[in-house]
Amino acid sequence: MNFDVPEELKMLQSMVRDFVTEQLKPLERIVLGRAADLTDAQMYLPLEKEQELIGMAKEMGLWGVNVPEELGGVNVGTLGNCLIEEELAQTVVPFKLGDVTPILFDCNEKQREIYFTPVLNREKYAYLALMEPGRENFGELGMQAEKKNGSYVLNGKKLSLSRAGEDYFAVVFASTDPGKGPREGITCFLVDKRVSGFSVNGDETTTGWEARERKPMSLVFDRCQVAAENILGEEGMAFHLGKKWLPSRRIVRGARCVGAAQRILDEATIEAQTWTSFGQSISGRPSVQAALGDIATNIHAARLMIYETAWKADKGEPIQRGAAMVKLFATQMVHCVADNAAHIFGAPSYVGGLPMERFCRNALAMSSTEFALQLQRNIIARDIVRGLKV
Repeated sequence: MNFDVPEELKMLQSMVRDFVTEQLKPLERIVLGRAADLTDAQMYLPLEKEQELIGMAKEMGLWGVNVPEELGGVNVGTLGNCLIEEELAQTVVPFKLGDVTPILFDCNEKQREIYFTPVLNREKYAYLALMEPGRENFGELGMQAEKKNGSYVLNGKKLSLSRAGEDYFAVVFASTDPGKGPREGITCFLVDKRVSGFSVNGDETTTGWEARERKPMSLVFDRCQVAAENILGEEGMAFHLGKKWLPSRRIVRGARCVGAAQRILDEATIEAQTWTSFGQSISGRPSVQAALGDIATNIHAARLMIYETAWKADKGEPIQRGAAMVKLFATQMVHCVADNAAHIFGAPSYVGGLPMERFCRNALAMSSTEFALQLQRNIIARDIVRGLKV
């Protein structure tokens, strides 16, 4: 067995690592804030600085690494994407290299021009509108889309955790056939901000203490008429959008968890080496050593699982079960890492006022909900029952 990363991917990883170290990490104080009460903390970088970083990334040939080559992205493979995202996740500065939700990969030629390409170039923002107030199960949507005279009339409310922007559109999941079961008869619509009956509430940029975590925006559709040409994919087939890319994306998301966990380990190690109690470094305490050992072991196990599954993906092998295992284990790993870091720092990871609080929140935000994890367990269990190999 060969555990070496190919040289060309090592060079790519080194390039991104230097970018993170030299360009992103020095900006962390803008995000974390310098004031003791966190009143100057930010959710995002200033727009001018972000545009400067985007220009650098494009010059380096790194823009759109998670986007298929045929859609204008850069083809570095699943393992390459994992190495890149692992490095990017080691800073709290929210900067992605042109990442686009795979749902939009299914845009037709006209939709690519109007929606996909502007999103890739950061000229428009896509508000993913799948969640609904009071509903945890994505398969049971209350929002209806009624067909009238060749168009569709949308009524209802959605929640979106997407980043707010000046020019945007909503990617809306709504039921076009209420008589069908969960996840059936659901259609995806692209709704431009200028369409009558569509409004957004709560899209202001949060600062200070509230910048710790992203707040959902409320998207309201009141007799909102959408043309049939704005259906993404096919009617009633919304949950099939981006489906062929999802397993690889699960692996990449696992890599983000590993990167965030690695940064927590680095910070926890510094804390253990520099903090003293009763005149002695806390790094000698058995409980602190146990916490560091557990963190490092969990990260190593997750990294090996991710790299192996990514390697299989690039070889064209089936990865559905492996990707589900990655998502499940990486989420469990991040929570374990945050808990152990809290022990070393002497405070729960959600207590504000320390950079570690933001590091842990970022890491936990990369993990999945219990509902999503149960879906991964179901995928794994089905393969086991069928007798399929890993």
